[in-house]
Amino acid sequence: MKTTAKTAMSRFPVHDDLTAPEASLPVLRGALSTAGQLPNFIGVLAGSPPALRGYARFRAELRRGTLALQTLERISLAVAAHHASKPGIALHTRTARGAGLGVDELARARAFDSADPKEAALLRLLQALAVQPGSPPMHLHEEAREAGWTDAQLLEAIAYLSLESFTAMVNVAGDIPVDGSVEDTRTLRAA
Repeated sequence: MKTTAKTAMSRFPVHDDLTAPEASLPVLRGALSTAGQLPNFIGVLAGSPPALRGYARFRAELRRGTLALQTLERISLAVAAHHASKPGIALHTRTARGAGLGVDELARARAFDSADPKEAALLRLLQALAVQPGSPPMHLHEEAREAGWTDAQLLEAIAYLSLESFTAMVNVAGDIPVDGSVEDTRTLRAA
């Protein structure tokens, strides 16, 4: 019995430098020059120049932050898993491995946890912000501080949580295919 594979297709157009609105082109060209390939998420976000510019500025500022890459990848993976963002899970599993996180730590991060007590305290606080309505319990904030996180680092982590939440929500709302997957609309536009 022959089966046919279903091709993933975004609900939003996945733009490139030929189809994107003019106001998105500077950011797209910058992304292409640094990454070499345009991620589907950025291609979709290009459909709204203000959203793309805001995202790019926010991410650029956070890159100048003080949090370690492993910490950022734990946060990213936790958020992607929470929102069931397939592109986010695929990307951050790969980048977290590249940052030195092992398989066990990847599994913990997906559940807002870590074997490292300091990282675990931060992730518990962020989980409360991401999952529970209202203000997180004060003891989680105190535990994160006692674990060694400064107020500046906590604010940076919260900012990163919000950026990754935005990314995951766009991925999920747009049903954006994982980077590297075949996408009919992009292929047809290129023809």
